[in-house]
Order: sequence, then C-alpha cells, then structure tokens
Amino acid sequence: MSITRTPFPTRGARRTGALGVLLAAALTLTAAPAARADGIRAQQWALDALHTQQAWRTTQGKGVTVAVLDTGVEADHPDLAGNVLPGKDLIGFGARRGDRAWARHGTAMAGIIAGHGHGPGDSAGVMGVAPEARILPVRVILEDGDPARARARTSRGDALAAGIRWAADHGADVINLSLGDDSASAHPEPAEDEAVQYALKKGAVVVASAGNGGEKGDHISYPAAYPGVVVAAAVDRYGTRASFSTRRWYTTLGAPGVDIVIADPDHKYYEGWGTSAASAFVSGAAALIKAAHPDLTPAQIKKLLEDTARDAPVDGRDDSRGFGFIDPAAALAAAGRLRPAGLHAAAYGNRYFGPGPDGAPGDGGPGWAGALAGGAGVALLASAVVLWRGRREEHDTY
Repeated sequence: MSITRTPFPTRGARRTGALGVLLAAALTLTAAPAARADGIRAQQWALDALHTQQAWRTTQGKGVTVAVLDTGVEADHPDLAGNVLPGKDLIGFGARRGDRAWARHGTAMAGIIAGHGHGPGDSAGVMGVAPEARILPVRVILEDGDPARARARTSRGDALAAGIRWAADHGADVINLSLGDDSASAHPEPAEDEAVQYALKKGAVVVASAGNGGEKGDHISYPAAYPGVVVAAAVDRYGTRASFSTRRWYTTLGAPGVDIVIADPDHKYYEGWGTSAASAFVSGAAALIKAAHPDLTPAQIKKLLEDTARDAPVDGRDDSRGFGFIDPAAALAAAGRLRPAGLHAAAYGNRYFGPGPDGAPGDGGPGWAGALAGGAGVALLASAVVLWRGRREEHDTY
C-alpha cells in the first residue's frame, strides 16, 4: 500500500464552466483486488482523535441536515444508504450516475460527515463523525476527471452562490464547502459572499477548507476567506500541520487531513489527504453541536469550537492550525453552559448609541463587511490509494 502524489494543476489553467473551478490538487487512486470492508474501521484514526465515542453519548447528529456542496453524492453507497436526501444539480452536464467521474469527491466527504457503516451491527465500512445526520447533496462542481471539463473552462457562473442559497432555503443546518480557489486569479466574488452571509443569517453553520497551497505560496483561498466561515486546516495523527495545508489569517481549527479513509461510489475504500477532509470533519462536529443545541447561532458554534480546541498554539492561535485541534466532545460539554442568542448580526441599536439626530432608532449597525467573495474550486484530497490487498493495477486520476 502506498500513496502516490500527482502534480498540482497549473494555476489558472483549469476552469470548469458552471462556476470556474480551479482544482487545488489532484487525487490519484490505485485499485487492486479487494480486502474486507470490516478492516476499514480500525484505520479511521480520526474518530479516536476527535473523541467521537465520548461525543456520541450526547448525540450522533439525529435531526440535523448537512449540505455537501460538491461533485454530487452517491446515495446508494452502503455506508450512506438512508442518510442522503434528494438534492440539487446546479451543473446540469458532465458525468452521470454510474460513470467513473461521478460523485467521487462528494461521496468521500459525505462519508466523513455522516457515514454509518454497514453489515452486522454496522461494523464494516466508514463511520462518520455524525452518523445519524442527513446529507443534502448539492452538485456545484465537476470532478477533475470529468471529460466535460475540457469543454468548460471559460465561464465562471454562479453555481456556488446559488448552491449556498439553495441549501440554506432547504433546511441545511450546516453547509460543507470542501472546495476552494487559491489560484493567482482568485478574488472575492460579491455574489458568493452575500450567499454565505445569507446562510449564516438563516442559522446555517458554513464550513470550508483552508486550501492545499501550503507548499505553493499559501495563497488566499475562497470561500474560506469570507467572513463568518469556519475554516479547517489539515493536521496529521500527531496534531502537526500538514505541509500542504494553507496558512492564513482565516484558519479557525485544525482537523484530520492525512491518511484519511474515504468511501467511493465504486464501493471500495481509499486513503487520501487534503483540507477537503479536514472541512468535512469540522462539519460533522458542527452537526453534533447543532443536534444537541439547535438554538445556538453559527457565531456561537464557531466560538465554541475555537474555545474548546485542544493543543492550542503557544500564543492561543496561529495561521497554521487556528485555535488548535477540534474537539467536538469538549464543545458539546461547553455548549450546555451557553444561553442561545438571537440570530441578529451586531444588533446594538439604542442600547449603546441611542437614537440618531432625527430621533429614529438605530438600524442595528452594518451587516458583514465589504464585498468579499470569490471563485470556487475543489480543495481535493490530494492523494489516495485503495485499501485493498493483493495485486495492484492502474486506476484513474482526478
């Protein structure tokens, strides 16, 4: 078993039509004759690192909906069956169910968030952080291996912004964005920023990957850089920042992103790395908190995750790992001591400033700052190998 890395796409070279996606990394899969799926669980080191057994004494995410804005999700995967809601395809072209380039990345992220395993006692396959949560799939990007990408490189489109709004309007409690544009041409896009703020005001926690540009200049990635987003950097099983993980001011937390077991629509299991996975783990943790404390606001949940992170940097926070390693069990314990707040953004009004010169009460202050928005591109798991025994043979790349 080995991990094979593939080159990062040339910046600015890969634009996907419906939303101008720049892939931050490539994922190589090497297939071989099958091993038993019941050996997968033992390799999910992240479940122990996140203290999930302790967190599950409180909740496993029942009643919470996590929107996965990605390449689609294979609802029939045995580890996800029954947990996937009818979704939305905002791309409308490219690979379809049954094609090899269909829903691979999105299925992997959904499994990390809400996989429930399968077999007797659900003892086989991938277990997610919130195995009783529901997944709302929203297809907003194409897989890197999708042949349609070759004819869809120039149009930017608004699929990501539309997808965020659609998810918020269709019951998403958490929105996972395991994607990001950190190309040389990456820039804030007002429609996307406004969509993020819309979702936050409706009570949805928005989580994004920090980016896989740690060895390529640590360029700012969008949507990670939008205000209010919970941003996940990748760490290994020892809590050390992964070298590929982008270091930026917006990083909120470190989460597992190295040697991560992922489910695939082909019903095999792979091992990969990337800040995509870290984002999915954080979304699963947010789902647990939402399930136990549905009245907490996105800002409160973000602060909870920050305050309860363990192994914090020396100065309390840094750009590599944010406030430290995510600890959903500790966050759940602390959440029980919080008083839910309203969903109003910075609404001080008369309490501090009093009426204006004309006697009218204040309007509650400004909303989110400025037109910060941006392109979208997958911060993919950057490398993978199938967890399989026996002879290996070449598989495809995305």
